[in-house]
Amino acid sequence: MIKKLSFLISIIIFGIAFGQKDKEALQKQNADLKKQISALNASLNQTKKESKLSIAYLNAVNQKLNLREKVYNNTQKEKRFIEDDIYKSQLEINKNNRELEVLRKDYAAILVKAYKTKGIQNKVTFILSSKNLGQALNRIEYLKRYSEYQNKKAAEITDKANEIKKNIALKKKYVAEKDKLLLNQKKDLATIEAERIEKQKLIDEFKKNEVKLTAELRQKQKQSKELERQIRNIIAEEIRIAKEKEEAERKAEAERKRLAEIAAKKEKDRIEAENRAKIAAAEAERKRAELEAKRATELANKKAEDERRLAESNKTAEKKEAAERATREAAEKARIANEKVLAAKANEAAVNKKNDDAKDAAEKKVMKSYGVGSTVGSNFADNKGRIGFPVEKGSVTHRFGKWPHPVFKNIMEENIGIKIAVAPGTRARCVFPGVVSSIQVINGSRTVVVKHGTYFTVYSNLASTLVKANQQVSAGTLIGEVGSDFDESITLDFQIWNGTNPVDPLGWVSY
Repeated sequence: MIKKLSFLISIIIFGIAFGQKDKEALQKQNADLKKQISALNASLNQTKKESKLSIAYLNAVNQKLNLREKVYNNTQKEKRFIEDDIYKSQLEINKNNRELEVLRKDYAAILVKAYKTKGIQNKVTFILSSKNLGQALNRIEYLKRYSEYQNKKAAEITDKANEIKKNIALKKKYVAEKDKLLLNQKKDLATIEAERIEKQKLIDEFKKNEVKLTAELRQKQKQSKELERQIRNIIAEEIRIAKEKEEAERKAEAERKRLAEIAAKKEKDRIEAENRAKIAAAEAERKRAELEAKRATELANKKAEDERRLAESNKTAEKKEAAERATREAAEKARIANEKVLAAKANEAAVNKKNDDAKDAAEKKVMKSYGVGSTVGSNFADNKGRIGFPVEKGSVTHRFGKWPHPVFKNIMEENIGIKIAVAPGTRARCVFPGVVSSIQVINGSRTVVVKHGTYFTVYSNLASTLVKANQQVSAGTLIGEVGSDFDESITLDFQIWNGTNPVDPLGWVSY
């Protein structure tokens, strides 16, 4: 039974040790959540002059409430960790008390035994009553060890008592920590309840103004459809012009290539004619060297044959030596002749290479002068997921696609882009290098379309613009200041089109 209890306590302590790390992680997470709540409060205070009947404002209140609830839930978990710490401390205290009780019993038994053994109390008499010196020495050693044992037991009792005090102090600390946490939880619950009431009041205000707001919303949707139609027309026209330009460029490229090939051939023929004499001279030199080498080799072979015959006919030593000398001279001439052949071949190859290099350089120069092969592409698609955000700071209030209205569930909103709520005075910025294709104005709101090869980015609901049509723009170029929407929130409508098809911007920008 004791073994099972010890095993259970070990498991609890092991679990609590890991729980301590989780507790610290929760505390860190709560600190981050509170920073986010503080930032949201600052944002809400900044936009308090705007109409509160905006989805951006409602989203911010919702987000803040969600963060508060996360903090509360984390605090609940933290409280359980603290309760585990208190339980662990109590287990230690109970264990220490049991061990202290055993130590005290053992020490009491030692004292009783010492009292009964009178001789031990009178140490001098106990030693002097020994029968011999050996027994006296043994009794001295015994008394020494007995004294040490008593001191050790007394020290163990003192240490255990101190350990109990320490664990009691630790438990009190955890209890105080829990009390403080409970007080904070009480405040958090009051804040959450107040913010829930605020949210409900806001929703009630929306519903109270439902007729007015739904009418304005439908009008805004009508304007969005008209804007979408215009954007489609702009993009379709851009694609048509691009195709015509591409076809014209293809034909012009083909004609430039034909004329360039004719001019290049003439230039290559001219270079060939200029170098013809050099090529012929190099070839003739090679042939002469080859003929000379052939003759020298034949002569060397003949001399070697004569020397062999002379050796066979046993003629005089002088004649044999003369024949050997003649053979060596012929072989040397053959070696020199072969080296001349190699040099002549290298010279001929160098002349031919120089001629070919000159013709290739002339061809490239002519092609370049005719503008052949100078087309430029776009790498917008290659940067999917890494394209910049269209504002420095903002929160997405409406996502791409068809969604029910956050308050009026009978109204469906269809977005071909995203809406980003921003602070007043925020300026939209270009997300990728391109060319300003068009600037449109509908009911006082401005829209800028930027072309990036076959892709387009659209920046709508601008109060003013900072770019012009056909202007080359870079990533980060300021497009214009974001204006207010029908609900008086400052909102940027941002879209990305692949040809004539709108795509979800959140799949492209780094948000």
